[in-house]
Amino acid sequence: MTAVPPEIIAEAPLRAIPAPRRPLIRRRSAIPGFALTLGVTITILSCVVLIPLAAVVLRAAGQSPADFIAAAFSERALAAYRLSFGGAMLAALINGVFGLPTAWALVRYDFPGKAVVNALIDLPFALPTAVAGIALASLYAEQGWIGSLIPLKVAYTPLGVIVALTFIGLPFVVRTLEPIIHDLQKDVEEAAASLGARRFDTATRVILPALAPAWMTGFALAFARGVGEYGSVIFIAGNMPYKSEIAPLLIIISLEEYNYAGAAAIAVVMLAVSFFLMFTINAIQAWARRFA
Repeated sequence: MTAVPPEIIAEAPLRAIPAPRRPLIRRRSAIPGFALTLGVTITILSCVVLIPLAAVVLRAAGQSPADFIAAAFSERALAAYRLSFGGAMLAALINGVFGLPTAWALVRYDFPGKAVVNALIDLPFALPTAVAGIALASLYAEQGWIGSLIPLKVAYTPLGVIVALTFIGLPFVVRTLEPIIHDLQKDVEEAAASLGARRFDTATRVILPALAPAWMTGFALAFARGVGEYGSVIFIAGNMPYKSEIAPLLIIISLEEYNYAGAAAIAVVMLAVSFFLMFTINAIQAWARRFA
């Protein structure tokens, strides 16, 4: 077989590689495109969230600074802020402590009555808040089934507010942790045990770091629900000014008195504090995700 001289190869024209042909009928995606989905998202977000919040801020900004401070930072309003935010934070912490072992037991173990316990976890989701408040007030009153057995007075006190917020916030922590615990295989624990780790070390160095982002998400959801909760709290709180009055109730009272500017001022303060706390929680959650 004779070889082709290099001169002939250099003089031969280079053939362009044909570009791939596009199909005549372009296959459509099952999900709409980015422009459409982003437009629908922004429209819904604006109508449901941004425009109402902007209206509240503009209504509060329409009054003088002195009137705004007098309405938003009065002694009664400050007491309501302390109870609403402090009670929601404490209730979210309680749910975080007890929600983790509850979710772990529901995922990892089979026991008699598991279906009933699983249904009871979702009860605060399905139960109307007014019904929950009446039920809690009846149970924890001094003559109630639980209130008559404990030495502490729960109903019509700030402690009753924490009980109500704990009741409505527990499902957020449990349901957020359950998928992560389900995906956390037992092989991880067995590998840690085979390497000589004790059960405490396995829990603190292997399991908890993997569950931390989901735990923080459930904590944030429970806290956010507790700050704005109204129906289940007013029946057990007693609604005494400076003692057991929550900030949402103070907004309702201002609206009933046709003091729309004062209600907007309190709402703006709650909005600003809630945004700050949620931003802080999300930052901690992002750090925990990187650490995990």
